[in-house]
Amino acid sequence: MNTEFEPKLVTVLKEGYNFDLLRKDLWAGIIVGIVALPLSIAFAIASGVKPEQGLITAVIAGLLISAFSGSRVQIGGPTGAFIVIVFGIVQKYGYDGLCLATVMAGVMLIIMGFAKMGDVIKFIPYPVTIGFTSGIAVIIFTSQVPDFLGIHLSHMPEKYWEKWMVFAQNMPHLSPYALAISVVTILIIVFWRNITDRLPGPLIAIVATTAMVHIFHWPVETIGSRFGNVPHSFPAPHVPHLDWGLIIKMSPAALTIALLAGIESLLSAVVADGMTGRRHRSNMELIAQGIANLVSPLFGGIPATGAIARTATNIKNGGLTPISGIVHAVTVMILFIFLGQWAALIPMASLAGILVLVAYNMGEWSLFGRLFHSTKSDALVLLTTFLLTVLVDLTVAIEVGIVLAAFLFMKRMIEVTQVNYLNQGSASDEWILDPEMMDAINIPPGVEIFEINGPFFFGAADKFRDTLNQMKARPKALILRMRFVPAMDATGLNALEDLLRKAKKDKMEVIFTGVHAQPLKVMKEAGIVEMLGENHFFWDIKTSIAFAKKITAEN
Repeated sequence: MNTEFEPKLVTVLKEGYNFDLLRKDLWAGIIVGIVALPLSIAFAIASGVKPEQGLITAVIAGLLISAFSGSRVQIGGPTGAFIVIVFGIVQKYGYDGLCLATVMAGVMLIIMGFAKMGDVIKFIPYPVTIGFTSGIAVIIFTSQVPDFLGIHLSHMPEKYWEKWMVFAQNMPHLSPYALAISVVTILIIVFWRNITDRLPGPLIAIVATTAMVHIFHWPVETIGSRFGNVPHSFPAPHVPHLDWGLIIKMSPAALTIALLAGIESLLSAVVADGMTGRRHRSNMELIAQGIANLVSPLFGGIPATGAIARTATNIKNGGLTPISGIVHAVTVMILFIFLGQWAALIPMASLAGILVLVAYNMGEWSLFGRLFHSTKSDALVLLTTFLLTVLVDLTVAIEVGIVLAAFLFMKRMIEVTQVNYLNQGSASDEWILDPEMMDAINIPPGVEIFEINGPFFFGAADKFRDTLNQMKARPKALILRMRFVPAMDATGLNALEDLLRKAKKDKMEVIFTGVHAQPLKVMKEAGIVEMLGENHFFWDIKTSIAFAKKITAEN
């Protein structure tokens, strides 16, 4: 039975779910839910939306991702990867624009899943992924500087360097209280790991710093002073207004959200596979992400995806099935309903400290440096994607990075593909190590042999034509050896058709040898096999040469 589009929750229930699994999933889900609470609030505020919208996303999207996920242990919700794109959309189009873009992204992800694009998305070049991820980390860090230092800015410039100029100008006005809260938050999170993993460091940091602020009456900005009271109930579902003009405008942003959600969720699932020894269903995972992003905005949520850190926390605390992810969502909901009103007391500096650490961990700076010492082309893709993310726009960065990586890949394929003209003088050099040719080194007069090594696509077609032009005179028979051609595209086919037209004009027989399944299928569909006849196609070179001898003898 094909289980490619079966959620792992269904698989788990079919296998049999017992109390021991439930006990482990309950504990892991509660821990991850506690971890998700402060992170969801922080990601929402950094994204330019209200704190409760991050919690709603953790509950709705988190529950749906776990229910439909292609991974047993995936934890979904708001993540740092979306901060940049969400903030930009909200600033320009408001929440209505973000809601529409997220719904559109959800539809795109569902289509991608059913179109079986999960495996394709996983192969987005690594330099592109590291480039925009590190760029996002830099932007997140930059966005948190005012709250980290307690600087009050009436206006934040859009351009990256202008922001840092404003920060420098306002540095004399920083708040030592806010700075102290930010630093204490980071220190607690970092050193709490050495004490215990049972209670999450971010939650301990928030409780401790909130207590410090209110016990000592420190004059720092809190969530309540900036946003007012935090609601502790779920809003009624609301369908976004559909306007064709806005749909067109939001299409690039929706595609970016869909790509980010797909990349992050599949990357998280791969990490989970490495930790658990299991395999996820990538296409079902995309569908799950699509359903979550389709439904979450209807309740006021923001884009969601698989969260690597929370997924790892789930695994480390014993989570074994999607039930732990559902428990995580229920835990956030309970905390939201009963403790949401207390979220207004949290200092903004404490959230800034959490996000600075998120940005640091997100950047993967060691990999960033390692790629710079790899090939020049990879370094170029990495640097271009990184700089475009930071200085221009994330959407542009992803598009340019993927296109640039594709062009560099094509360039490498062109360099790899070789077209060799094997004339009588070079035969002993080319074939001396080829056992198949030991009895056929002497090429009969009037016969020429060409060999293509590598994919025969548009990059290699020009090489093929140039090599053909090396022939001093048209032979009676031309053997085209294709034993090392795994694939051929329309341009390679066109080059062959050009050759056959010239061969017909010059009364030259063309013989193919060693043609693999994909190129042969392309040639059959184009009518080449039917035109030449199957007797012009051979698998081994010796039979091809014998046939060529027969043709030259007859002519």
